[in-house]
Amino acid sequence: MISASDFGRVVVLYGGDSAEREVSLKSGAAVLGALERSGIDVIGYDPSEGGLAGLEALAPDRVFIALHGRGGEDGTLQGALELLRIPYTGSGVLASALGMDKQLTKQVWQSLGLPTPTSLMLEPDADWDDVIARLGLPLIVKPVHEGSTLGISIVDSREALVAAYRDACRYDGRVMAERFIAGEEYTVSLLGETVLPAIRVEVPGGFYDYDAKYVSNDTRYHLPCGLEAHEETELGELCRQAFAAIGGEGWGRVDVMRDAEGRFWLIEVNTSPGMTDHSLVPQAAAHAGIDFDALVCRILAATLANGRT
Repeated sequence: MISASDFGRVVVLYGGDSAEREVSLKSGAAVLGALERSGIDVIGYDPSEGGLAGLEALAPDRVFIALHGRGGEDGTLQGALELLRIPYTGSGVLASALGMDKQLTKQVWQSLGLPTPTSLMLEPDADWDDVIARLGLPLIVKPVHEGSTLGISIVDSREALVAAYRDACRYDGRVMAERFIAGEEYTVSLLGETVLPAIRVEVPGGFYDYDAKYVSNDTRYHLPCGLEAHEETELGELCRQAFAAIGGEGWGRVDVMRDAEGRFWLIEVNTSPGMTDHSLVPQAAAHAGIDFDALVCRILAATLANGRT
């Protein structure tokens, strides 16, 4: 049995400087509250205020990472914590860096024969007609290193493709185009060795964008997801393999599309998922009988045995 005192002093890292700062602040506040209710010695800290020096001054025994996006989810923070010998939640340096890079993640999956839509990197002087010829229309334009669907567009014309590329460049210097998969959207959360129940996401407008994720109350999350038992098992195993392929640890989430023929396509992986009142991992955990406080403690408990001390 693990007691609250086994964790020592815990610092929840949230906020940060990324475009996902506001979501991170909400995630961190929720995690902080859960750990306080569980009797753990915990304090919240925004690294944008005092950097690593400020974190060191708090003398943490371990860290719960509730940062999203670059600077907190992309391996840079994980590397710093490794050097400081501070145990932390979630994936390590390599998996975090890969998971934040949508194109490299896809290349790893493709190398292992895992299904993921074809994609191309875009450049200012790209042959837009060739991109369309190779990927078809509609297609998806994405910043490679951004989360929460920031900067993502679905386009159905050459003119819209060029405009979407320019918009995505506001978020990232690397932008990709991806073949559009028409069908149902699913997400599968991983908690240690446990594959949590799949969620089917239904958005009235058809696009699960930032507002649909964090603002709208019209987005529907189907639990159970509606798949046959063997189909959900197949989906869960695919997502487990996808997470393991990049070296994911502790917890995470994999997003998938299912086409009209019933085939699953891996879209992306999230190594530091949201923990807000709209977030998917807490919903899946609750359906499996794990309440929010227990979920947070299980994520933190992995730091006692992951060898990063």
